[in-house]
Amino acid sequence: MTPLLPLALGAICALSPTPSVSSVTSVVTPQVTAAGATASTIPDTTYRRLFETGVTMDAFLAAAKARKAQWATNYERGVVADAVLTRARSAPGPWKLLVVAVDGCSDSVNTVPYVARLAEQLMGVELRIIDNKVGSAVMEAHRTPDGRGATPTVILLDANFEERGCWIERPTELRDWILGNKGKLKDNEIFEHKMKWYDEDIGAKTLIDIAAMIEAAGKGEVKC
Repeated sequence: MTPLLPLALGAICALSPTPSVSSVTSVVTPQVTAAGATASTIPDTTYRRLFETGVTMDAFLAAAKARKAQWATNYERGVVADAVLTRARSAPGPWKLLVVAVDGCSDSVNTVPYVARLAEQLMGVELRIIDNKVGSAVMEAHRTPDGRGATPTVILLDANFEERGCWIERPTELRDWILGNKGKLKDNEIFEHKMKWYDEDIGAKTLIDIAAMIEAAGKGEVKC
């Protein structure tokens, strides 16, 4: 089991619920989705600029300082199920995955390495990573159901850098459990369950969510 880290470290995964002013984009129009998270319209020129300034997974792993061993371990053990590949490949690209992530974030380290493994096995799919400072406007425009900007935030872009889907912070199953137990369990109990859940899941539920997002985009739908 992955050693549990202090809750204070996990807190770097989220922004304050109060939006801050960002110079990245001046036009962000949030829309509430059926899942309770927020989707938005950010100019494609902004997404293009952000994607082009992002780094590859290899570069991110090399530069990581916090949780470096855990990043490497999760990336090395990442396996994509055939059923997940089939769903993702049903919507041929080109697609681009813009990921806002922080090396010290417990959710980022337990999800992003597996997303990268999926992208590597899909033709026409590129993945780039930006940090939470560069990607602050993206995070603020795609908030969690409880109103936070969080890492990781994954944006699916088409060949024209237009948004076609998003995925925020953690797998649906884990997200719903945490939201359902806030106020019922202590913070350290929730954190311990989260880390145990991630260790046992090994990215499987994350990849199901990401494949569903790509599959929906192939049908002309936006899943966010």
